[in-house]
Amino acid sequence: MLKKQFPRCSWAALVPGHNESAGKRKSVKGKKGNKYLKSALTEAAHSVGASKNYLGAMYRRTLARKGRKRAAIVVAHAMLRIAYYLLTRKEMYVDLGEDYFDKQKQGAIVRNSVRRLEALGYNVTISEVS
Repeated sequence: MLKKQFPRCSWAALVPGHNESAGKRKSVKGKKGNKYLKSALTEAAHSVGASKNYLGAMYRRTLARKGRKRAAIVVAHAMLRIAYYLLTRKEMYVDLGEDYFDKQKQGAIVRNSVRRLEALGYNVTISEVS
């Protein structure tokens, strides 16, 4: 199931294309939009890749799966969504932290690590640290 995309980012051409037929997702060329905003946000997204915050973690996470260009578009889209919400709700930005994604998938990380160690021939027992 595809995530609902925000129409506020479509004019900047930072939303992914949706070409799906018979349950198969097909690749789509990027949309036309405000090229100056898109290039500025993409450049900012590339620079945030090394930072130790939520957007940097998102960049590195997407980079491992999709590549540099797609990761930059994903982070630029997130930046534009954040800017929209900050301006419309008149709130201050609160960073979720570099370990946000690790906290979300903590159980999966533990299971994956145990499985990898057992594949290497180690006996693993897990106990909670008090």
